Amino acid sequence: MAQQATTATANGPIYGGASNGSLTGLGTANERRALYLKLFSGEMFKGFQHNTIARDLVTRRTLTNGRSLQFIYTGRTKAEFHVPGQSILGNDEKTPPVAEKTIECDDLLISSAFVYELDETLAHYDLRGEISRKIGYALAENYDRRIFRAITKAARQPSPVTMSNFVEPGGSVVKVGAAASTTAADAYNAGHLVNAFYDAAAILDEKGVSGEGRVAVLNPRQYYALIQDVTNNGLINRDVQGTALQSGNGIIEIAGITIYKSMNIPFFGKFGTKTDMNPRASNDNEGSFVGEAMGDQDSKLTPSNSNTQKTINNYGTATKFANSCGLIFQKEACGVVEAIGPQVQVTSGDISVVYQGDVILGRLAMGANFLNPAAAVELVAGIDVSSNFNNTAVSNASFT
Repeated sequence: MAQQATTATANGPIYGGASNGSLTGLGTANERRALYLKLFSGEMFKGFQHNTIARDLVTRRTLTNGRSLQFIYTGRTKAEFHVPGQSILGNDEKTPPVAEKTIECDDLLISSAFVYELDETLAHYDLRGEISRKIGYALAENYDRRIFRAITKAARQPSPVTMSNFVEPGGSVVKVGAAASTTAADAYNAGHLVNAFYDAAAILDEKGVSGEGRVAVLNPRQYYALIQDVTNNGLINRDVQGTALQSGNGIIEIAGITIYKSMNIPFFGKFGTKTDMNPRASNDNEGSFVGEAMGDQDSKLTPSNSNTQKTINNYGTATKFANSCGLIFQKEACGVVEAIGPQVQVTSGDISVVYQGDVILGRLAMGANFLNPAAAVELVAGIDVSSNFNNTAVSNASFT
């Protein structure tokens, strides 16, 4: 029997690249493999959906042909009184201005593991299911990180649609804490965070950004700092949300902005924070994934190590996120194209016999970039902005 790879999507298993929703005509071994594949894919999808929050917070489209998709920007226009007898040929400024944004799909993202049959036989638990779930976690982590980097980029961009007398608003950066403060710990101060939220909400209102779909993504420690300070900030109705408060999901929104927490936002050049930020907590056994240093992901890079990746879209080098500590945005801020949604593939046939095991592979292909910068606000801390505060001064280098 020749080697065959079996693929599963959300719609069921695929054999040889063709959709096959039923098992009719398959041998007993293939029937079992199809059943296993459904179980593995279910675990992977569960892991992916549980760990990605960004997918449903941005503008997402499916890429069916080609490598890129075009998104259209339309700027503002004006209303004017009609003069009787005068021809209506459009306004003098020829508004609204229109621009096109092209978002390309990045290379195929994969996460894989080899499962030795003897290990599986001796295990008293579902080894493949556990591995499939962790593969889903890995794909979701990378997915969210690229989107959040793209939204950070949006907050520092001017509008792509600009006319001489009709300048459209771009992205915004809000300082958490006093303008002259260089204390990074301001990012954890509940009072400073609440003030930053109201500043961001006012900015979005002033720029005419829709109030629907406004969200914020904070580091978990920032989120819990808000919860701990509920006595002073009055953000929670204890009678209504007492149970939610104890579960760590007590704060629903501030200024109409729904709040999420994630370890995948850029946070002072890292993902997440180490426990040494809190002197009351031990940091002896935190592992290597808490406070993980951000890598460089740029279309202009030449890969030199595992922390330097050449990507189709420009997601920025790590130094560009040195002072980032949160994001507030509306779904128009970022666009995502998906050529291949999260899928599972499992080897079969001769390769399983030769190696006495199978490779479980999760894969997806997507790309992200900013759309409407006016819909993005970056929170920053640890930098003095009292004398020169602009959207490119918040890090060591601006995006290109």
